[in-house]
Amino acid sequence: MRSFLQKHPFAVEAFFENSIVLTFAVPKEQLQALIPECLELDTHKDQWAFVAIAFVQTKALRPKGFPKFMGNDFFLIGYRIFVRYTNTAGKKLRGLYILKSETDHKKMQYLGNIFTQYKYTTTDIVQTRMDEILELKSKRSNFQLKVRIDNLEVPLPQYSPFADWKEARRFAGPLPFTFSYNKDRKEVLIIEGLRENWIPKSIEVLEYSFSFLDTLNLKKTILANAFQISDIPYSWKKGKIEIWKP
Repeated sequence: MRSFLQKHPFAVEAFFENSIVLTFAVPKEQLQALIPECLELDTHKDQWAFVAIAFVQTKALRPKGFPKFMGNDFFLIGYRIFVRYTNTAGKKLRGLYILKSETDHKKMQYLGNIFTQYKYTTTDIVQTRMDEILELKSKRSNFQLKVRIDNLEVPLPQYSPFADWKEARRFAGPLPFTFSYNKDRKEVLIIEGLRENWIPKSIEVLEYSFSFLDTLNLKKTILANAFQISDIPYSWKKGKIEIWKP
């Protein structure tokens, strides 16, 4: 029964009050072992693969069609790899593979792990803002992020593999699809996300440290881009399952 429920059995909707996404470039060879056999890395110049960390303040998250007052407000953190999947119709889909998810509420951890395979844990999340400076940090998860948020265009992060922000936006996330995989059953779970008025704005990263990235034992990570979006309606369709055939 739990296995069935984890297949995202109903559509979900929410409102993204604010979302900040940092994307790190990594030599593709280092990420290959972290994704399942049914997926391939979504690369840049056949050299760089990407890990994204997303910080999302959601409002009224609920099953699609339910009234807003039945929804819940959660802060979500997701660690994801940019990937591609070729479906049974032969179409290549761009999407994300979840490495780990965190939230600030036990309720979201409980429900998230019943209805998804996103590996939720609960952590402490502290947000502080002074003028255009926003800081996010957690003692339990041992991360810190400080960014400058304003309406000015900022330079790409130093050493970014992208030529310009237009190129960098291809790896801004979230992508249209999220994938999970049951190796024993060869089942690919495909979740399609729907969004409106998605206009990422580049932001300047002043400081960052993420303990979870260190646990991946990646030898070289480069901050490739950083974006913010605000006030976006967002929804996820009911999960779709395909049998993967090598």
